[in-house]
Amino acid sequence: MYDATNSPPFAVRPSPMQGHGAFATHRIPAGTRLVEYAGERLSPQAAEARYPDVAGERHHTFLFAIDDAVVIDAAVNGNDARWINHSCDPNCDAVIEDARIWIETIRDIQVGEELAYDYAFTLPERHSPAAKQRHPCHCRAASCRGTMLAKKR
Repeated sequence: MYDATNSPPFAVRPSPMQGHGAFATHRIPAGTRLVEYAGERLSPQAAEARYPDVAGERHHTFLFAIDDAVVIDAAVNGNDARWINHSCDPNCDAVIEDARIWIETIRDIQVGEELAYDYAFTLPERHSPAAKQRHPCHCRAASCRGTMLAKKR
């Protein structure tokens, strides 16, 4: 994990991708465990009740599912990991280990570069054009899918 005795590996500030983002304050090598995605642990049912998906409205929460039984709500007791944006061409990955979520780098990251991982949301229903519009992507990558939804296989 990143050496916390030094200054933090990233700072939160406005992002050209979306809202706020996390930007590297140092060069960060590939394979670095940066931060845990922290927050209140909920059941999927409690998370859905707290943040119902409303048809026609853009979906936005700080929810991250660990498995079918546990969802992390970073809006409650969360940390700055919640500001790491989605990208279709990510430089980080979310790793689930021992019922915890860690953000790790997948390539070297330069000072000032925005940290991002592929949210790869999945929905039980078809990823229709309307569903894709509720989960838009603004990463600007050459490979951008236009949505934070994962490709259906």
